[in-house]
Amino acid sequence: MNKTVLITGVSKGIGFALANEFLENGYKVIGTSRSGKIDGIENDNFEILQLDLSEFKSIELFTRELSQKGKKIDVLINNAGIGPDLDFMNPDKITFKQTFDVNVTGTTFLTESLIENINEEGKIINVSSKMGSIELCERTDSTAYRMSKTALNMYSKILSNRLFGNIKVASLHPGWVRTTIAKNNSTQGRLSPEESAKGIYDFVISEFSTGIFWNVETQTECDW
Repeated sequence: MNKTVLITGVSKGIGFALANEFLENGYKVIGTSRSGKIDGIENDNFEILQLDLSEFKSIELFTRELSQKGKKIDVLINNAGIGPDLDFMNPDKITFKQTFDVNVTGTTFLTESLIENINEEGKIINVSSKMGSIELCERTDSTAYRMSKTALNMYSKILSNRLFGNIKVASLHPGWVRTTIAKNNSTQGRLSPEESAKGIYDFVISEFSTGIFWNVETQTECDW
């Protein structure tokens, strides 16, 4: 029987590549996008659903739809995220709130609402960033993005403690990936979305220790 993975934010970048990677490896994939539509994936094992992490009502409707359809999942990958202040030096009130609404608040409460839908011995993967590492921080840019990923890492640790022995939880740094989230990424990133997705897939199917912060690019643990 095919396992099912739910991946948020599959319309482009890492999420799109992840959806294809899991489909190629025989998984059923439930993907989300803010529009509820996606171009470029035609597969009987793929289903796209609408979800806007910045809106509690959207999260409520999404989880209700999953329950009504009787959907159970084996892996939840919280991939969706934004970084409007990436490479900017000073925080901005509007984009600060937007960043936390999606990267922290929405991701947290989506996850909480889905825990009962995750099969025993399932996995929750939070796509974080080493930019959220307190130990590695030496720069002064991207305040909201960095803080949001630090908060997401703390949620991973709390959740791994609570779900210990039942569901594994991990934070992942996906590498410096060539995506459109920031100008520097699109031109200077070391990994393609497909390379990052392959590394994430390999980690997901491994016997990783719950509560870990893993660097996909270097295949080593990341400093908190």
